[in-house]
Amino acid sequence: MVRLLEGLAAARIGDTFNQYRETGGDDVSREAPAIRRQNLLRYLAQRQRAPVLVAAEAAGWRGARYSGLCLLSERQFAASPEDPDGYQRSSNHPRGWAEPSAAVVQGVLREGGWNGRVLLFNVVPSHPAGPTPHSNRRPTHAEAVEGSRFLFALLDIVRPRHVAAIGRVAAGVLGEVPVIRHPSHGGAARCRTGLRELLSVWLPPTDPAPGDASRSTSRQPESAIPSRGVVRQASGPE
Repeated sequence: MVRLLEGLAAARIGDTFNQYRETGGDDVSREAPAIRRQNLLRYLAQRQRAPVLVAAEAAGWRGARYSGLCLLSERQFAASPEDPDGYQRSSNHPRGWAEPSAAVVQGVLREGGWNGRVLLFNVVPSHPAGPTPHSNRRPTHAEAVEGSRFLFALLDIVRPRHVAAIGRVAAGVLGEVPVIRHPSHGGAARCRTGLRELLSVWLPPTDPAPGDASRSTSRQPESAIPSRGVVRQASGPE
């Protein structure tokens, strides 16, 4: 995980802002990238045996741009500067930035008791900013290709039993996997329903959490885990 994170911090993914190396915007200090790297390292270490990996599109400015975590925003950290999981804020926002899409996904995980068993990761882990630093745009095809190498490296490490995509960009990278509607642009209800239905099948209540001695050690067959291939160009709305 450490090598993966070091490579990510050093990467230049198209015209995206690499929040694991660069600083600016509402960052609390020059140490903000280090805070985000530590958040991500802790998150991945806690879920390195997660049975499910769900890939999303890219870091959003209200979410991973400041939290360092896919579909988990600073506002969802505890009210104190450091929550029980050890995540820290990297922004000056008094309550931490809040991302609507993160609230949708984290709400489903919390309600189902699936949080520790699902690993979330972006196809483009850096932030594709729009006209201003505090805006988003769809990542380019080239950025999706370049960013996806970190996703595939993570798949090789974690070897999850199940893989799914949130949105068309992630689906274009992963190929033949279940696709969940992205929660943005009016897709919140469909995202909740799709994610809840999928995880209810993949992670029934009897499925032990990672680290449980009773958990089966079986993994998704190699042929069923998405392989590196031609990344398809996403088109149309999410």
